[in-house]
Amino acid sequence: MKTIPLRKTGIHLSAVIMGTWQAGKAMWAGIDDDQTERAMAAAVDAGITTFDTAAVYGDGHSERVLGKALRHVRKAVVIATKVFAHSLAYEKVFKACHQSLRNLQTDYIDLYQIHWPAGSFGSRDVPIEETMRALNALKLQGKIRAVGVSNFSQAEIEAAEAFGTIDSYQPPYSLFWRHMEKTAMAYCREKGIVVMAYSPMAQGILTGKFGPTPQFEKGDHRARNVLFQPEHYTRIQDALKALRPIAEENGLTLGQLALAWVVSREGTCAIAGARNADQVVQNARAGTVSLPSEVLSEIDRIGRTVTDHLGDDPVMWKW
Repeated sequence: MKTIPLRKTGIHLSAVIMGTWQAGKAMWAGIDDDQTERAMAAAVDAGITTFDTAAVYGDGHSERVLGKALRHVRKAVVIATKVFAHSLAYEKVFKACHQSLRNLQTDYIDLYQIHWPAGSFGSRDVPIEETMRALNALKLQGKIRAVGVSNFSQAEIEAAEAFGTIDSYQPPYSLFWRHMEKTAMAYCREKGIVVMAYSPMAQGILTGKFGPTPQFEKGDHRARNVLFQPEHYTRIQDALKALRPIAEENGLTLGQLALAWVVSREGTCAIAGARNADQVVQNARAGTVSLPSEVLSEIDRIGRTVTDHLGDDPVMWKW
C-alpha cells in the first residue's frame, strides 16, 4: 500500500483510507455492525492503516464501532475523526474531542478535523480563531496529533491557517465530482496540505453497480445526490460504458479504476467506504497499482463528459 506523509507530523496516511460514514447507520440502509467490524479488521490485513470517521456519524455510533474493532491494533493504525459545525466554540471543541476519545477507546486522535465550517446547517457562526485556539490547545495536550478541515473553501482554509497549521483537507472528489480542482487543489499542493478525497467512487456510481434507474431504500441519503438526478445520470451511464473496457484491460474493477485515478493525483488519498470485508479488500488493491499516464489521461477525458455539465455548487447533495 502506498502511503502519503501528513506534512511534518510524522504521520503517514495509507493511499486508500477506509471511510466509516456508513458504519454510523444513520442515513444509510442495510448496515450490520458485525459485518462492519469484520470489514475493519480485513482493511488492516489488506494494508489499509488509516480510518476516517466523525462524531456526527450515527451520533457517535461509527466511532464506537471503530474503537471496538481497532482497540487491539491501535498503535498500528491512524484514526481520523471530525468535530461537527455545532461544536466549534472553544469549550464545545474540548467536550466533543473528549467524547470522541471515549467512543474510540483511545487517549489520542491522530487527525482531528473540522467537519463543516461554522455556520453550516444553521450552526452558530463561531470565529475560526476561537476554534483553532481550542485545536492548538488539544494538540499541546497530546490529545490530537494533527489538524484538518473538511468541506472548506480555499478562503476558509487560508483563514484557518492564519491561526495554526492545517495538515489535511477533505473535500468530495472523484472522477465525476471535481469542483475542488477549480478552487483549493493548487493551494493545497503549494502548501503541502494532504487532500483526503471523500466519495471517490461517487457514492457507488463508479462501481457500476447501479442500473439505468437506481432505486434506494427509505432513509438512504444517496437518493439526494446530485449525480443520481436524471439530468446527469444518462451521461454517467455513457461514461461508465467507456470506462469499463479500460478497467478490464488493466485487470481492475470499475471501482478500483476510479480509486486508482484519485490516488494518482499528487498528494491525494481516497476515502472509500465499505459494507463488508470483500468490498474493503477490493478497495485496498487500488492503493497498490500505478496506471500509465496515457490511461490516466483517457480516464480524465471520459470523466469530463460528466463534470463539464455540473453546476458550480460544491455540495454533492440536495438536502
